[in-house]
Amino acid sequence: MSAPKGKGTKPVGLEVSVALAEAVKLAEAEVVAAYPITPQTHIVEHLSELVANGELNAEYVPVESEQSAMSACIGAAAAGARTFTSTSSQGLLLMAEMLYIASVLRLPIVMAMVNRAISGPINIWNDHSDTMSIRDCGWVQVFAETGQEAVDLTIMAYRIAEDKGVMLPVIVNLDGFTLSHFIEPIVFPEAAAVKKFLPPYETSHKMDINKPVSFGALGGPEIYTEARRALDLALLASKPRVQKVFDDFAKAFGRKYKLVETYKTEGAETILVTMGAISETAMTAIDEMREAGHKVGLVRLRLWRPFPVEEFRAAVAGAKNLAVVDRAMILGFPEGPVATEIRALMYHEKQRPRMTNFVLGLGGRDVPRNHFKYIIERVKELGASGRQGHYEMVGVLE
Repeated sequence: MSAPKGKGTKPVGLEVSVALAEAVKLAEAEVVAAYPITPQTHIVEHLSELVANGELNAEYVPVESEQSAMSACIGAAAAGARTFTSTSSQGLLLMAEMLYIASVLRLPIVMAMVNRAISGPINIWNDHSDTMSIRDCGWVQVFAETGQEAVDLTIMAYRIAEDKGVMLPVIVNLDGFTLSHFIEPIVFPEAAAVKKFLPPYETSHKMDINKPVSFGALGGPEIYTEARRALDLALLASKPRVQKVFDDFAKAFGRKYKLVETYKTEGAETILVTMGAISETAMTAIDEMREAGHKVGLVRLRLWRPFPVEEFRAAVAGAKNLAVVDRAMILGFPEGPVATEIRALMYHEKQRPRMTNFVLGLGGRDVPRNHFKYIIERVKELGASGRQGHYEMVGVLE
């Protein structure tokens, strides 16, 4: 991997989990609620060292469960503190009850989600089944492909969450082990520049013993629908503000991000759609297939919630085929979660492409570039036969 560009320190070789914790330090988080679970543990371990050494002036709360971790974050954020936590897989499921509370209360918590397969059977390796289980929790959700992106997105997550026009919690997704435990060259923004980019957290509504307010009151039938609709509208309205933060970050640090990112899509007849760290492997496959004369390209979803509808449609315009790659299943339904949403999104398009769905890399199974080459060849074969709505699991041992 070549060293990332942009303003900041000289590239430092560092484990991505540790680098993300350093980004939390740069953001000057004030409360860290931590419960260990593989593969996110190195993040909160390093944060505990930073707090113990006096490098991060924060309250470190070692809680008894992930549900307690999010409860602590909710309380801290409601009291006006910049908060952070991290989790994976079963920990996320235990935490899920409180995720929906954090979003409806409009609390700007930031959480790193180190993606890991949901049990059972028990599996500690990477896929996206954990984050797909809470896709409707009302949080802004972004995906990192590299260690540099994990660092940058963590800093930007606080700017997004605390934007007065957003005031929503943010999840930064990064693939477990295949990204979180790799050592990569990282350029860290200078602390003074981060402080300028990310002003101190201020909220217009917080818990104060001198001015008591109520948080999380009962919402009966006469108000529940309106409350949920208000959250939905707030999440939808956050999309342009996410891109604004990306743009401001580019101006400050020289690294550009988009809600939907493309790779060699010019003139592409077939476009792969991916999320997360496998996108780099897919790009290598695209390079090789382009050299062999195939008209192929890649679209990567950086923003997952709110879904970037217009940006995605523009990115795939003109393609004959979309091959959507999922790293999670919908049990009892013949399509993956990302493909299901994209198919619904494209249904009313006048010139909608033929869509296929391929599920791969479950439970940490290796995803070599030959898998992507197979997908492209398979799409060509299916196109020749005129078959629609194809769903296939790649690399399955029959």
